[in-house]
Amino acid sequence: MIICRTPYRVSFFGGGTDYPGWYRRHGGAVLASTIDKYCYLTCRRLPPFFDHRIRVVYRKIETCRTLDEVSHPTVRETMRYLGIDRGVELHHDGDLPARSGMGSSSAFTVSLLNALHALKGELATKAQLAREAIHIEQDVLGETVGSQDQVLAAHGGLRHVRFHPDGEIEVSPVILPPGRLAELKSYLLLVYTGIARTAADVARSYVPSLDAKRRQLRLMKDFVDEAIGVLTGGVNLVPIGELLHEAWMAKRSLSPIVSNPEVDDLYERARSAGAIGGKLTGAGGGGFLLLFAPPERHADILAALDDRIHVPFEFDTGGSQIIFYEPGTDYADAERARDRRRPFTEFRPEPAEAA
Repeated sequence: MIICRTPYRVSFFGGGTDYPGWYRRHGGAVLASTIDKYCYLTCRRLPPFFDHRIRVVYRKIETCRTLDEVSHPTVRETMRYLGIDRGVELHHDGDLPARSGMGSSSAFTVSLLNALHALKGELATKAQLAREAIHIEQDVLGETVGSQDQVLAAHGGLRHVRFHPDGEIEVSPVILPPGRLAELKSYLLLVYTGIARTAADVARSYVPSLDAKRRQLRLMKDFVDEAIGVLTGGVNLVPIGELLHEAWMAKRSLSPIVSNPEVDDLYERARSAGAIGGKLTGAGGGGFLLLFAPPERHADILAALDDRIHVPFEFDTGGSQIIFYEPGTDYADAERARDRRRPFTEFRPEPAEAA
């Protein structure tokens, strides 16, 4: 049995500049952090006593004889990429809902890669996990996604990520004294809007025309350096909230579906109750609302947002990790031998004769 734990993330600044269609020409940068809410992926060798060869458990349960029968695209293509086509059972559990703007899809991809590498007896580096997850999501599956979620899920921590036109991704920690990091955390509120959406659907509304949004994207990239200057400068943190508000206004202008009347209403209610700034944590459309406000105003803000779920969190520093490793028996030889014999038939005892 192998258990991999991979964190979700909150993105502060620079989202949108991490799409390869943009940074391959202009460069990009992101300031984001992982938090102590996780994707868990349990993986084991499947004993050869069943008719199926692959079992995948998530919101659905798949039992398949061949890799081509697996309907979950990330599972199917990641197993194919790593040359694993049978004898595997996978279980997924997550602390936060899918399609909520927390990088859950990429956390799943990174977890899957990490667990399957471990199943093969390989120790993948964090840079390797990020690179392979980006390749699977963008190149193999053709999804309209950026490159920050995979990097944050793999590396963890509060990170300044630079995306260079030559494709290089530079990942640097933002080093703060513990008291400063705690001060930043004290200003933050994470609230679930209750609106689920697929990030790729929102991204498709503006990614094909990113060059027409150059002013907004360059501004969003500049916010990264400004925010790091505030964080590391020892000054009052209120400007972070003001920058978040400016960045959200710029992000909203990328596409009409980045926000919607319900999200706008929640954001304005939070601002009226004392929030300085905030944003949706992902591509837009719904999911989680990250708010920045003085700690003494948090209760008023949550009251103004009625029954929305507040999710307390701490920052994560570890990134994707194998937290349990006991690979068990490799049944490959038994499987090959079984393939040469007749198909497996489930044993059913004969009914007892009537007395």
